[in-house]
Parts: sequence; C-alpha cells; structure tokens
Amino acid sequence: MTGEMNGRIRIVPINALDAAFLDRLALCLEERFLASTRVERTLTVTRTSLNSTRQQLFLSTLTSKVLRAFPENDGVRLAVTDFDLYKTSHRFIFGDGDESAAIATVSLHRLRSEFYGEEPDPNQLFQRTLKEAVHELGHAYGLKHCFNARCAMYYSNSIFETDNKMPHFCEVCDRRMSRARKEL
Repeated sequence: MTGEMNGRIRIVPINALDAAFLDRLALCLEERFLASTRVERTLTVTRTSLNSTRQQLFLSTLTSKVLRAFPENDGVRLAVTDFDLYKTSHRFIFGDGDESAAIATVSLHRLRSEFYGEEPDPNQLFQRTLKEAVHELGHAYGLKHCFNARCAMYYSNSIFETDNKMPHFCEVCDRRMSRARKEL
C-alpha cells in the first residue's frame, strides 16, 4: 500500500460532465469507501489527444494529464471521461486503476446504453459508472480481481458482466478493503 494515499477520493471530471451525476457518484463512493470525496475542477482534454486512427484516447495519455494537473499526494484521483479508452493490451477498457500512482479512471463511453443501440437510460448509466468506479478504485487501493461474478472486483469482459455485478464488494473483498484502509 503506497504511503501517498489517504482516506480521500478526488473525482476529476474530464471535460464537461453533468455536475449532479458527479455529486451523486461522490456521495455513493464516500459511503462505500468511508472516505471524504470531492469533485475537483474540470480538466480539459482536447480531441487532438485522441489516437487519430482509432478515435480513442490512450489510457497513459489521460493519466499523465491528470497527474500533471493534480500532482498533490492528497488521496486517490478518479478521472471520469466520456472518451473511449484503450491501453496497449486491450482494444478498449471501461476503466483502470493504478495503486502505485493512486489513480483510477472510468470511461462513460461504453457504459452508455446508446453505445449498444438502445435508448438513453440515465439510471443504468449511473449504476454502471458506480460499479466501474468502485472496481477501479478498488485497484487503486490495492485490491485484485475477484472470482465472485457478483462482486464489484470481478473483471468485466463485456457490459453484460458489468450489469451482473453489484455496486459494492463481496465479503472477502470488503475485508481486504478494510485491511487496506487501516494501512492508510
């Protein structure tokens, strides 16, 4: 467990995101992680940062920008973006969490029902975002993937697996998180 983290979660909106959505997310994360949570100022990332061939944003590009804009070791940063993300080993990702850098990232792009040709569903988008945020923050706090398909720490290969998960940890992961919190 890195010494840089404390019991604080800092939500960093990338470009314009709905403030009420982020405030609701902050409240839910505060409850789940027993950590003070605040929404930071918006970080602007232009479309010129996208990979021009893929029309996706490389995860490392985003995390570098967030860490430069918010260098203080004042809790875990959670970047929330509408950009479609990818990393070297994956065609796309819903998000990512890095314990050593104390950063988690969630992309709303593939969490939106419209991506799958369905009508917009704001509640479904919020539930999916919450599940992925809990998952990626779990990684940022040192948790690994869980084999319980209902646990938030279960690895989602598809949106169906995200929808099947709970927006919180199973008992085993919750105990691990409790131990990690004591080390903060």
